[in-house]
Amino acid sequence: MTATRPDTLARERANELVSSWTGGRPGPLGSILGRVTAVDQVGVEERVDSLKRRSIKKASKLWALDLAIRMMDLTTLEGKDTPGKIRALCQKAKTPKPGDPTIPSVAAICVYPSLVADAKEALRGSSVKVASVATGFPGGQTFRDIKIAETKAAVEAGADEIDMVIDRGAFLSGDYRTVFEEIIDIKAACGDAHLKVILETGELETYDNVRRASVLAMAAGADFIKTSTGKVTPAATLPVTLVMLEAIRDFEKATGRQVGMKPAGGIRMAKEAIQYLVVLYETLGPRWMSPDWFRFGASSLLNDVLMQIEKERTGRYQGPDHFTLD
Repeated sequence: MTATRPDTLARERANELVSSWTGGRPGPLGSILGRVTAVDQVGVEERVDSLKRRSIKKASKLWALDLAIRMMDLTTLEGKDTPGKIRALCQKAKTPKPGDPTIPSVAAICVYPSLVADAKEALRGSSVKVASVATGFPGGQTFRDIKIAETKAAVEAGADEIDMVIDRGAFLSGDYRTVFEEIIDIKAACGDAHLKVILETGELETYDNVRRASVLAMAAGADFIKTSTGKVTPAATLPVTLVMLEAIRDFEKATGRQVGMKPAGGIRMAKEAIQYLVVLYETLGPRWMSPDWFRFGASSLLNDVLMQIEKERTGRYQGPDHFTLD
């Protein structure tokens, strides 16, 4: 028996999701987007303001800080990244606070494709995953066959997760078909690796566009949707994250498929991380309170979370120089 090609399987899964989203009526891509409702901007921003003021008790705060660490993708995406820098970051990912076994490992390390093999070797035997950006990160302005080849090469090098960027130029010009088809092709190229689709919400201009792009990515087979590359301002914001979480909620209701969420870029303080977790819990509930379904893309958040844990435990802050640099 001839095996079904990965791209064919990915397309069949996308068609099933389209059919579910449109009430069992398979049809053109417009049938998906035609069912995407407008976002109440005032309602979203008022909801976020209300949730940001939510206070939590000390025991809950410690639990939330521990969970935030377990949800982190420690990220280094600089032109000056070296194998040595990657090995040092991997050690911090495995043991965020040496000598304190109560502090958990982070979820993943996120690196460029050429450094995946170094990260994989440094993390051997640990629970920390290796994520790789791909598809012409961060701009996404290259040819599709190159994007597919880069994705396959990253997976072959050992990547457990792929963070792809959508073609924002195509999306903003209304060429949704190109964006949709490209995600399907990259999903097929991922094989068994999970696919996170980066919307780059700072370039999408409106909440309506963010919701539309979220549904498009999920219908094409994304395992996670992600706010940002971290290279564009604004990056992750709570209102944008709420819009994406509500899209995830509605998508699961329509299709039965659970999709994860990753805010990334600009989240630096423990207080902010807790606010994101409150919004997550109040929007999607306890099933998403897991690294399997929610991640923080972070390069400088970890140390502040460690300092806050020490403060909650002892009543005293440690200075930043008590922790290794990311």
